[in-house]
Amino acid sequence: MTMNKKRCPWPSSDKRMIRYHDEEWGVPIRDDNKLFEFILLDTFQAGLSWSIILNRRQGFSEAFDKFDPEIIASYNESKIQSLLVDKGIIRNKLKINSTVSNARIFLYLQEKHDGFHNYIWEFTNGAPILNNWQQSDQIPATSKESDIMSKAFKKEGFKFAGSTICYSIMQAAGLVNDHLVSCFRYPEVQNYHWDNR
Repeated sequence: MTMNKKRCPWPSSDKRMIRYHDEEWGVPIRDDNKLFEFILLDTFQAGLSWSIILNRRQGFSEAFDKFDPEIIASYNESKIQSLLVDKGIIRNKLKINSTVSNARIFLYLQEKHDGFHNYIWEFTNGAPILNNWQQSDQIPATSKESDIMSKAFKKEGFKFAGSTICYSIMQAAGLVNDHLVSCFRYPEVQNYHWDNR
């Protein structure tokens, strides 16, 4: 992690945010469990800052069985009650229940499409959208693609699947490159060898 590189301003001086920005954000991924992790974390981010979620990421991983959708889909009421008293996560009953139901829908779509990644990447025609933002205030909170994704997610039964949350998932999972063009990560993310991801 190099502190003097030119990067997007949103990580500020938070080392955990900087590491996330420098190593993960915007990298195109097709790993289903990683995609579910972002869906789970963005569900809990609703109404909160990303830094709050990132600071509790390890706690979420421990509480939610390393983000394994198969295990989460089988959670019973006893497990849900234990999560409601887990100080390592955001103890919100609606978000916890939604995560369990979202895991079940995720598994259904994973089987239906021979991989959830095949389903979600359809929204960008199978390749990352490469933007060319000069300033942070140009970066949108939603897009036409996230609007379509949100509508499709909701139709399948996903909870916490508004267009803003869907766009956050797209940014995190590299369906869109929203690094500023002046950021050192912009060309690095853009030049990832897609076939190897």
